[in-house]
Amino acid sequence: MTGFPGVPALTRHRPASSGESVTTASSGTGALSAVIVIDMINMYDHEDAERLLPSARRVVPVVADLLAAARAQGAPVVYANDNFGQWRSHHGEIVDAALAGPHADLVAPIVPDDEALFVVKARHSIFYETPLSYLLWELGVRHVVLCGQVTEQCVLYSALDAHIRHLDVTVVSDAVASIHPELADAALEMMRTNMGARVVRAQDVRFTGRE
Repeated sequence: MTGFPGVPALTRHRPASSGESVTTASSGTGALSAVIVIDMINMYDHEDAERLLPSARRVVPVVADLLAAARAQGAPVVYANDNFGQWRSHHGEIVDAALAGPHADLVAPIVPDDEALFVVKARHSIFYETPLSYLLWELGVRHVVLCGQVTEQCVLYSALDAHIRHLDVTVVSDAVASIHPELADAALEMMRTNMGARVVRAQDVRFTGRE
């Protein structure tokens, strides 16, 4: 499926049928939600990887549980992931490369399933030059639940871009990894204060059916 002219295609595994019921992660407003997994399919071979790894190890089990809960309730899950600079890579190659890397144990518990959607990104924001806006519009999503890495970089910029697109934003504080903890704390506060984001722990994210 393609988005707007000039926008890269996104990978979609199985389109929902028109009669299929949809279950959502509640934003408190009844808006249809999607869980967005940011840059977790990762080789961890970049400059700051050693500083990121301890935080990533803490959040991977939380992300896995969050995804299991979303999948169990039928909520859409979208992976928005860096392409490692390989512009010919599609999502399967990205996943395979990460699983073949030295930190496959951080990838295997959270690999996309057959129902997942996958958007390849090249910069910090999940929206920059990607078809994600179109995808969310097509799905009828008005609320995004953000998890992944890095809190003070890609998660922060993505939350801002979601906010200026008039989407409701939830950031799962124990499912986002950071390089600089003090900057991550500041970023979470910025998202809460400046962007109106709900910053909650995974146990407080509720997936409920839409009326």
